[in-house]
Amino acid sequence: MYQALYRKWRPMSFDDVVSQPHVTQTLKNQIKTGKTAHAYLFTGSRGTGKTTCARIFAKAVNCESLHDGEPCLDCKICKAADNGTLADIIEIDAASNSKVDDIRELREGVVYTPEMCKYKVYIIDEVHMLSPGAFNALLKTMEEPPPHVKFILATTEIHKVPATIVSRCQHFDFHRIRTEDIVSRLTFIAQQEGFKLEKDAAQLIARLSDGGMRDALSLLDQCVAFDDNITLDVVSGAAGIAGRDYLFDILDNIADKDAGAAFKTVDRLYAMSKDLKVLANELLVQMRNVMLVKTVDDVSDIVICLPDELERLKAVAQRMKIEDVLRDITVLQQCSERFARCSSKRIELEMTLVKLCTSAAAQAAPVNAEQTQQSDAQENTALLKRIASLEEKLAKGVQIGAQAPQTNAAPPEKNYDPELQKLSASNDGPIKEWNDIVDSIREKVPAVGSFLKGSVAFIKGRDLYMIVQSDIYLKKFKASQDASIINDVLMQKYGQTFNIKVKSAKKATPGDEADPTNQLIAKARESGIEVEIKNDN
Repeated sequence: MYQALYRKWRPMSFDDVVSQPHVTQTLKNQIKTGKTAHAYLFTGSRGTGKTTCARIFAKAVNCESLHDGEPCLDCKICKAADNGTLADIIEIDAASNSKVDDIRELREGVVYTPEMCKYKVYIIDEVHMLSPGAFNALLKTMEEPPPHVKFILATTEIHKVPATIVSRCQHFDFHRIRTEDIVSRLTFIAQQEGFKLEKDAAQLIARLSDGGMRDALSLLDQCVAFDDNITLDVVSGAAGIAGRDYLFDILDNIADKDAGAAFKTVDRLYAMSKDLKVLANELLVQMRNVMLVKTVDDVSDIVICLPDELERLKAVAQRMKIEDVLRDITVLQQCSERFARCSSKRIELEMTLVKLCTSAAAQAAPVNAEQTQQSDAQENTALLKRIASLEEKLAKGVQIGAQAPQTNAAPPEKNYDPELQKLSASNDGPIKEWNDIVDSIREKVPAVGSFLKGSVAFIKGRDLYMIVQSDIYLKKFKASQDASIINDVLMQKYGQTFNIKVKSAKKATPGDEADPTNQLIAKARESGIEVEIKNDN
């Protein structure tokens, strides 16, 4: 029966383990001197040898003919362990045995002495998957284990393992396997298996495996299914990286700031049922490659792409600034994070493409709070100056945007506020209880209440007009905040809220009976409301 390469060529001794000498040498020394710990924690990314080293360690501590800290592989203990028939080496997959009852069964089993071996070794893979209750149950066992028991915990996510567990273990961190070590191992296996593996093909497999030997051997297995003569083209076809022109087309569109062309490519891929989340991740990887091309002289060993793709990457990199590349990487990372929460991946990706195809200058924003405040202050100052200029012109009756009147033309008519003209002509009257309302507002927010002191208010339908003593409050009035404060009080009084508009009596013309502001003030006085507004200029 055919056996997968990663299983067939799994290391049987510490010397066969690749790129982890800091782990294997330490374990060998402990076994030779008989100073092994009762619990170990192996951490690192997938395919770096954690479970393999755990199995070798379990054989070595029980081997009948130990050689320099290595298992002999010939005694009945080693053979039984390699065949998976040794009852004293117990492997537990925490992903499928994560409940507290599973660990309770373990606790019940540790009290029994080994059947054939000196030590009973428990290997718990993916230990971070255990439930909190299971971790607590395991902790009780690991605090004072029987002398004949050893634990080896393996995980890819050390941050999920409780500190109380970590502190009771000797911790070994497995590194990603170096590219040259993977290439060397793949070349050796190819020679032993009798098929040809070209060097550049082996290097591409090593880079695609991202430091994991198991992934590299699995990909090599796929390549063998394609052809016994493994070339660069065979690897690209087996790995699914052939025919990726669409990726570099989108990169070209981003460099050219052509969102429309990028949308067309995405539309084609969407119609072909391409996973857009995968597409976004592929774009992120290639944008990283662009960054490397722009910053590193020789990228042949660190960029994951085919030789002809490298030329396209260099062409894209020449057309982009490094600050734009860094911004685009950030945008793509944010897009990947939002995919889990968005309702439409297509819209999310299209929005991202708009950002990527928009120049950084168009999206530029102040980089810190101080710059933001300075920018806002400058904009506010300019806006207030413009408003003051417009108000001065309006007070003089100048029509904003109109041409200067001819010498013989008739003087312009007064430019009264049309909203106040409609209000003064309506049957709606002033609010007689306004002073009480202002007092209530002052109790909630003294600053707002102070500005409204001596003001009058009128209701017209769902609109509420406040005429205040000066135009200062117009500049400080914040519709979203102040209106909410005022409406809270009005809601208690009238059971509804209003569209609040603020006007200043300062803009009224003294003695002008046609001025709607003066008419409203007169209406308020006729209703018996004391008006303290000084609307003289």
